[in-house]
Amino acid sequence: MLDPQSRGASLSAAEFFARVRERLTLDAPHGITDPDFIPARGDHDAEPVMQKIAQVRPIRPAAVLIAVVDHPEPTVLLTQRAQHLPDHPGQISFPGGKIDKTDADPAATALREAEEEVGLKRELIEPLGYLDLYMTTLGYRIVPVIARVEPGFTLTLNTAEVDVAFEVPLSFLMADGNMQRHSRQWQGVERHYYALTFGERYIWGVTAGIMRNMRERIYR
Repeated sequence: MLDPQSRGASLSAAEFFARVRERLTLDAPHGITDPDFIPARGDHDAEPVMQKIAQVRPIRPAAVLIAVVDHPEPTVLLTQRAQHLPDHPGQISFPGGKIDKTDADPAATALREAEEEVGLKRELIEPLGYLDLYMTTLGYRIVPVIARVEPGFTLTLNTAEVDVAFEVPLSFLMADGNMQRHSRQWQGVERHYYALTFGERYIWGVTAGIMRNMRERIYR
């Protein structure tokens, strides 16, 4: 059951951050590189058959930053991938990328990538906890890092990777009914996925799936 107040997703910033600290940890989730471990969360939440496809893909460890900005009404920082990129051009994403061997942990990956992609300074970011490991159809195993971000920052976009950065109210992303299950034809097959529409922004796929997991973990 969801808490009654979660139907409107009206947690204050202080309440949200307190719940994250209470319910999550910064202990790296199991199975980031283990081929014998199948993550419970992933693209297969919306399309169960995708789990079998993902299991035969090479494992690609990655981490993303769910940057929750500590405004009176908290927001989440998102990016739109550059249109010229070969993979997922124009898609709405969290800052993030592959885990390098030199990264101390997934949080370090997410902080590094956020600074490289949008110029978000590490000293403004407080990592709070990891959500569940998320497996994509292409074999990525993504560690989502929820973090508190000081407001008032200035961003510098890496235009080789990002066209736009913008903020969306956390209450909108977490509100009951805004998350929907959509479908589209892909290579002659109907594929299902989760999505939200915020004005002209269509937030779908992995990004929406991770937000759905955040709602379950923090608002349930």
